[in-house]
Amino acid sequence: MKAFQTVRSVAVPLPRANVDTDQILPMPFLQKPRSDNFGQYLFHAIRRDDQGRMRDDFVFNHPQYALARIVVAGPNFGCGSSREHAVWALADAGFQVVIAPSFGDIFYGNCLKNGVLPVRLSPTHVEILFQQLAENPRALIKVDLDTQTVHATGLSIGFEIDPFSKHCLLKGLDQIDDTLTLLNDIEAYEQRIAS
Repeated sequence: MKAFQTVRSVAVPLPRANVDTDQILPMPFLQKPRSDNFGQYLFHAIRRDDQGRMRDDFVFNHPQYALARIVVAGPNFGCGSSREHAVWALADAGFQVVIAPSFGDIFYGNCLKNGVLPVRLSPTHVEILFQQLAENPRALIKVDLDTQTVHATGLSIGFEIDPFSKHCLLKGLDQIDDTLTLLNDIEAYEQRIAS
C-alpha cells in the first residue's frame, strides 16, 4: 500500500444515495484475480451500454474527470455486500478519496485497509461541494489527511478518522505491515517467555 499524501484533484460528483457495492463492481468480476486491473470494471454495468460502449451520460465517462482522484458521493455510499473488490476497483482506477455523508460500514473499513480514504462530511457540506462542482466541474478539492481537512473554494472542513487508521494510511501500511514493524519487540518477548 502506498503512503497517503495530500490529494489535490478535480472530483467526480455522484449525488446518488445508496450506491451499493454491486453497482461499484458488478458480481461477474468477483472471480478475477487481485492482480487484474479492477479499475476497468468500476461501475461497469452503469458506465457501458448493452453493446459494451461507454455511455456519454454517465459522469465517470466525462473527459474532464479522466484524472480525478476524488469522488464526492451521496449518502450511504458502498452499502450492500461486503465485497472488498469494490474498493479495489476504485483504487485501481486511481481514486484515493471518497467524500460522502455516510458509508456502508464494511465498505468504510475496506477502504481504510486498501489505501482509499473515506471522508465523512455533513450532508450540508457535501451539498455545497456538489453545488461548487456543478458550477465549475474543473474545481479542485484538496484533502489533507495529516490535518484532517477538506479544502474547496472558500471552505476548510475538518473530518474525523480513528488514529490507527490515519497512522496506517500516512505510513502506507496495512494491519499486517504495521504488526511487522513490531517484529523485533515480538521476537524479544517470545524469547523472554521461552526462558
